Amino acid sequence: MTKSNPIRVLIVDDHTVVRSGLRAFLLSFDDMELVGEAEDGKEALDLCAELQPDVVLMDMVMPGMGGADATQLIRKRYPQVQIIVLTSFLEEDFVQQAVEAGAVGYLLKNVPANELADAIRAAYAGRPTLAPEAAQILLYAATHPPKPSNKLTEREQEILPLLGEGLNNSEIAERLEVSRSTVRFHVSNILAKLGASSRTQAVAVAVRHNLIR
Repeated sequence: MTKSNPIRVLIVDDHTVVRSGLRAFLLSFDDMELVGEAEDGKEALDLCAELQPDVVLMDMVMPGMGGADATQLIRKRYPQVQIIVLTSFLEEDFVQQAVEAGAVGYLLKNVPANELADAIRAAYAGRPTLAPEAAQILLYAATHPPKPSNKLTEREQEILPLLGEGLNNSEIAERLEVSRSTVRFHVSNILAKLGASSRTQAVAVAVRHNLIR
């Protein structure tokens, strides 16, 4: 990265005023170059193929393809492109979606210019940058996993203890005098509601949260 070889930046935001402000911001740094602008994720994906930017400043909420989906596709197709999510939203879901999609940074639009510039340079070098608020959200999510939904139907509440007994679908169907397909349907719902990937894990989660003894 030098003045003769600046960081190539693509702006993705559906608001013209935001893009204009970012455009002016980039002009004030000799080691950065604006190579393109996109109004949504689909256009950003197309421009990445055409322009091969180094860093993308990606809005999160846009009409059509949003920032999370665009980030995931860009990172999959062009892994050399680093993406910084630049958004007004600080919801936990958005932060987690962005990081899981492959964003190297998550910043709020009120970030000071010098901090945004440093984040772009860090992204170019492959180093992550998170807004303090976003970092706190990720830390809290990691140390406070969400409790499973306890809004089980009456039938699911009947089946869950039987899973704890180690009964298979046929045995549960016989015990409750229902079809195996009905049991299979309810077991699938139980796994989804408890965030479990297996019957054993579902039972462990249920015990941990006092849903069954």
